[in-house]
Amino acid sequence: MARVVELSYYPVKGCAGVSAHDAMLTPAGLAHDRSFMVTSEEGVYRTQRRWPRLALIRPGVSADGERLTLRAPGHPYALDVDVDTSGPRRDVDLFGAPFTGIDQGDEAAAWLSEVLGAPSRLVRVPPEHDRVTDGRIPGTSGYADSSAVHVLSRSTLDLLNERLTERGGDALPMDRFRPNIVIGGWDDPHTEDRVRRITIADTELGYTKLAIRCAVTLVDQEAGTRAGPEPLRTLATYRRAVSGGGGVAFGTKYAVLRPGKLSVGDEVRVALWGEAEL
Repeated sequence: MARVVELSYYPVKGCAGVSAHDAMLTPAGLAHDRSFMVTSEEGVYRTQRRWPRLALIRPGVSADGERLTLRAPGHPYALDVDVDTSGPRRDVDLFGAPFTGIDQGDEAAAWLSEVLGAPSRLVRVPPEHDRVTDGRIPGTSGYADSSAVHVLSRSTLDLLNERLTERGGDALPMDRFRPNIVIGGWDDPHTEDRVRRITIADTELGYTKLAIRCAVTLVDQEAGTRAGPEPLRTLATYRRAVSGGGGVAFGTKYAVLRPGKLSVGDEVRVALWGEAEL
């Protein structure tokens, strides 16, 4: 029987995740997921692709979303701010697409600038954020790369780690891939590629597309440093995706069809199967 074995959300895009036993699934994904984003002073998003030290920043959000705390190892103090949801909007750039954000103030900017070593600002998704994400089933999300929910199975990671160790490399932890929902109990690796609709507790997810992996997978999430060519080098030997322009696919993206509450241990039921797009 397939079950949820891990739940994680990422309050600040590119920063460390928060593990949870229970989480509310909203139309934009797990509550608070990618609600905040670090940008340059000009409003261009910062990503681990160029700023791997983002992985060292450990966020915490109060249940009501009104307080944000950021910590980083070796930094002398934590940032603790009241979240501004009504301040002036500013233009932000996410993968070249124009959005808006609510700037969270100079104290947050100064803290992030010190940690990252570059002038930075922190913005939050505004209440009127009406982003429409792409893929087979349209949906919405905060500042996620694309769709609201990223799903990965344990067996998928197990197969990759077998191949990595066969090539003389080290096995990688799940956090290298930053999924929201990790599923155990699917014996066949990449079962998630064929799942078109999933029900978990009283929620439902609809398949949008394969997750095409980028250089963020090269970042050691504990050290905040680029760790070499893996896993992309090994994934390229068996996970090339025609639909992804020749990129490597690992995991799947979903839109939220029915919000609700998720918990570790919930049964995962497949309502509709399809053909893998690899």
